[in-house]
Amino acid sequence: MFFSKKKFRLASMIACGILASALFTGCGGEQGNSGGNSASGDEIVIGANFELTGNHAQYGANANNGLKLAIKEVNDAGGVNGKKIKIVEADAKSEAAESVNAATKLISDDKVVALIGPAVTANVIAESQVATDNKVPIIAPAATNPDVTVENGQVKPFVFRSCFIDPQQSEVMAQFAAKDLNAKTAVLYLDSSSDYSKSLGKIFKEKFEADGGQVVMEEAFLAKDQDFKAALTKIQTANADVIFVPAYYEEVGKIVKQARELGITAAILGTDGWDDTKVVDIAGKDALNNTFFCTHYFEGDEEVQGFIKAYQAEYNTDPNVFAALGYDAGKMLVNAIERDGTDSEKIRANVENITDLMVGTGKITMDPATHNPIKGIVVIETKDGVRSLRTKIAPVTPAENK
Repeated sequence: MFFSKKKFRLASMIACGILASALFTGCGGEQGNSGGNSASGDEIVIGANFELTGNHAQYGANANNGLKLAIKEVNDAGGVNGKKIKIVEADAKSEAAESVNAATKLISDDKVVALIGPAVTANVIAESQVATDNKVPIIAPAATNPDVTVENGQVKPFVFRSCFIDPQQSEVMAQFAAKDLNAKTAVLYLDSSSDYSKSLGKIFKEKFEADGGQVVMEEAFLAKDQDFKAALTKIQTANADVIFVPAYYEEVGKIVKQARELGITAAILGTDGWDDTKVVDIAGKDALNNTFFCTHYFEGDEEVQGFIKAYQAEYNTDPNVFAALGYDAGKMLVNAIERDGTDSEKIRANVENITDLMVGTGKITMDPATHNPIKGIVVIETKDGVRSLRTKIAPVTPAENK
């Protein structure tokens, strides 16, 4: 999810330069050379580095809630190997430089054995050098851009994620459009301010056209726009079979609502950024008929009921996808610690070798070559405001996931 390469690289360079004068630095330091952190005493300390304020606070806060639930369940059951897990929270403030500052504090001052978060891609990539240099593992719940875990063809040894990646989403939706909906033509309507959206659109086009379809028009909007009718009027003239809108639910709800008001009846498709029940409140129940999006789990699946009920009991609301992925990341970390203790290098190795672990969204296996999870993807259809499972794609093998 959210990704702005120029901004996060500049921010992380500035932050690392500032921190280089400190005893412990985010660009290499004595603690990194000594092999990371490990627990002492009767507590295991982990870091939650999430966007608790700023533009992305709604994503960070939900992922943080999911993580806290996962750890609460473990502690209520007696902890791990006789020790309780303590979460130390830090605010990434929805900025790349602040995510570096927060990670540095958590590693240096709080001596965390691992980091969960941030929620969005740019902030995860910004903190990854600090964590890698100090040999502290990161599990990113919702950062879907491939560059999070792999850079210049090389896997980042201490960076993992609990979500699938953008290319998988686009390929699934392109195939769904071509094969399930028998679509021959498509329009792309992308958020030009979001590399998440642009990357998804690019891959969708490649796959859809490889399957024999044709993208006949591409239009753009900006995050936080309110009026989409000028572009939608133009899109209407294309008379395409499907409209692909890989964006976040705030804009998606308005786009779908305004498209239907203009008389556009074509199927509208999206990705995991759609996955929030608030989209129904924004768009209206009828407008969402003939819409489809892929995401990480379906709330009707039997295997996810334990997580959903526990979240509802804890927070008196339904979880969204960020909460679910935060919960998954917490379960992955606990599993790694249970198997071999709290040394950061051992945690890293154990996360890398997770196999068939049941988490909140289902079963997960880690691909050691990419540090991407091998997990299923579901396509959701909304009808009269009610979501239903349209199709479920089984997890791919490691060879297919590369």
